[in-house]
Amino acid sequence: MGLGKKKGSGRKEPLFGLPAALADLRLTVADRIPNADDKPKKSAKSSAKRNNENSSDEPPRERKAPASRSGARRRSKSRIGARLGRLVYWGAVLSLWGVIAVVGVVVWVGAHLPPIQSLEIPQRPPTIQIVGMDGSMLAQRGEMAGANVSLKDLPPYLPKAFIAIEDRRFYSHFGIDPIGILRAAVTNVLHHGVSQGGSTLTQQLAKNLFLTQERTMARKLQEAELAIWLERKHSKNEILELYLNRVYFGSGAYGVEAAAQRYFGKSAKNVTIAEAAMLAGLVKSPSRLAPNRNPEGAEARAQIVLAAMADAKFITDAQAQASIGHPSYNVKPVGAGTINYVADWIGEVLDDLVGQIDQSITVETTIDPKLQSVAEAAIIDELAAKSVKFNVSQGALVAMTPDGAVRAMVGGRNYAESQYNRAVTAKRQPGSSFKPFVYLTALEQGLTPDTVRQDAPIEVKGWKPENYTHEYFGAVTLTQALAMSLNTVAIRLGLEVGPKNVVRTAHRLGISSKLEPNASIALGTSEVSVVELVGAYAPFANGGFAVVPHVVTRIKTLDGKLLYMRPADERNQVIEPRYVAMMNTMMRETLISGTAKKAEIPGWPAAGKTGTSQDYRDAWFIGYTANLVTGVWLGNDDNSPTKKATGGGLPVEVWSRFMKTAHEGVPVAALPNSQAGWGLSNLAQAASQVSPPTAAAPAPASNGGYRPPPTRANARPEAAAGLDGWLMDRLFGGNR
Repeated sequence: MGLGKKKGSGRKEPLFGLPAALADLRLTVADRIPNADDKPKKSAKSSAKRNNENSSDEPPRERKAPASRSGARRRSKSRIGARLGRLVYWGAVLSLWGVIAVVGVVVWVGAHLPPIQSLEIPQRPPTIQIVGMDGSMLAQRGEMAGANVSLKDLPPYLPKAFIAIEDRRFYSHFGIDPIGILRAAVTNVLHHGVSQGGSTLTQQLAKNLFLTQERTMARKLQEAELAIWLERKHSKNEILELYLNRVYFGSGAYGVEAAAQRYFGKSAKNVTIAEAAMLAGLVKSPSRLAPNRNPEGAEARAQIVLAAMADAKFITDAQAQASIGHPSYNVKPVGAGTINYVADWIGEVLDDLVGQIDQSITVETTIDPKLQSVAEAAIIDELAAKSVKFNVSQGALVAMTPDGAVRAMVGGRNYAESQYNRAVTAKRQPGSSFKPFVYLTALEQGLTPDTVRQDAPIEVKGWKPENYTHEYFGAVTLTQALAMSLNTVAIRLGLEVGPKNVVRTAHRLGISSKLEPNASIALGTSEVSVVELVGAYAPFANGGFAVVPHVVTRIKTLDGKLLYMRPADERNQVIEPRYVAMMNTMMRETLISGTAKKAEIPGWPAAGKTGTSQDYRDAWFIGYTANLVTGVWLGNDDNSPTKKATGGGLPVEVWSRFMKTAHEGVPVAALPNSQAGWGLSNLAQAASQVSPPTAAAPAPASNGGYRPPPTRANARPEAAAGLDGWLMDRLFGGNR
């Protein structure tokens, strides 16, 4: 006990000062600062008392529910306010970014346009008007742009027709019509497609002047920006006038003046209300609604325009009713048909004549519209009648004066189907129509038309050419050989005079194509064009002077400024007159007794040569008078064989039809230096020009070697007499 007590009691040391004062200081639970985890513990007595109170019959006290509901409302309102604030905030942010995006798009669109301050209304693209020798319009290249017409010179209902159907609010918008765009959008939604556009006249003008026709958003934005610029720079009437003079009306016509001339044959200043409505209706779809292509569609659209004009009070209902179905058409196409081959040829040479074209011009040509029509009909009708029988699908014709002025050119049977010019661009084997150059070379080396050569089989390095009929006539004169187109004689002559000399002769007369100097050159195996072959025949018709085939005489601007005038040709003698006379005599025989006996021009001395290439692929006839040189080619573009179409058949028929018409009413003239035109006074001069005859080169034999010329036993007496003997015989008569 005592020990336990002793242990339980500890020794206490006395305290003095501040420690003594604080020794009995203690903190109770009430003195502590409570927190969520440090709540005072309830005593058992307190809990029992609370339980007794709850178990009594008194109802429990209600909690402060009203205070809790008002707090919830405040919290709900607070959340709604926060959401509205966030919505306003993000709306402002998105609006700001939208403005930035719009500005960015405008800047991007503007960056892809020329500087606005440097933009100017562009000039019209140049137009090339091609007229015939009589001044009539033949064809046109580029846009058909009529003269600019002033707004005040037009009948008031003409511009109002465009406003009524295209842009009713033209005088009230600023280049872009938001109301019109909204109306068009609603209409398109209701119709489930694009049935109405929202572009203003100003936007359409901006597109026509500065932009392409592509349908992209970038182009529409550029169009809008340029429309606003146009509205700021020009007055409404200036914009409307520009629009009327630049809009496209189909059929190559730009501007109301060109369209009125094209469709109604009158100036835009004189169109009726019905015609004005039709012009305004074309703008929606000019190619589809052009009256010369779709008159019913054009009239139906014009009625819609008339109704719009009446609705806008631009005309009365009575005027609209009276104008329905009363436009006066004059839609004859200008420059249609084969004349377009000529127009294309002219387009190819213009750059060489006047350089780059930056203004509209008029090209005066040598083409005779009457002869052009006759040539076109001759080719088309012949092919229509006999193309199937002879398996011939195409043809070409070139007619020129002896000085090279082209009067007619047909480059194919149908320009709409094929623009390939077979008269200028295509090169084909001329066949026997090349032989005159061989015979001329022989004459220039001392032979005469009555020189005799053998028509017999021949072989050249394994090549065995034959005559068309597979017949051989033995000893024949050169005149007979050329008229009958004997191949073996032509080859013998070619080898005798030298293929290179034949090539030189052809080039001297005007052939520009490359020619191969081989044995087959005598049969026309090197390809040439129709126009150059006809041009190379011209010296036979003009006395021996070289010509350059040409079609352009003068080029002027629309206001009359002269840009080009064809200079006078230098007279370059490429054939001596005596040889011209001989060749004309020989080639006249072709039409009298040779392969072109069907060719005739009543009363006119004419000459020429037929040609048929290998396997009947090409059929030619080149014939001439002192008035005209004309060449005809018929064949197939794929170079396939015909059914034995020869130069003496279809080409001669086409040539005769054309030449008969071309020479109607023209005074008859003899071929130059022809025998009929020579008299006794010419004998001395002609004889003095003749050099002593040279020994004829040995003719090739059938075995490929050479043998002497024919003896007098099988030759004509005058053959050995050279030019003097030939001239004496022609003038005074002799043995034949």
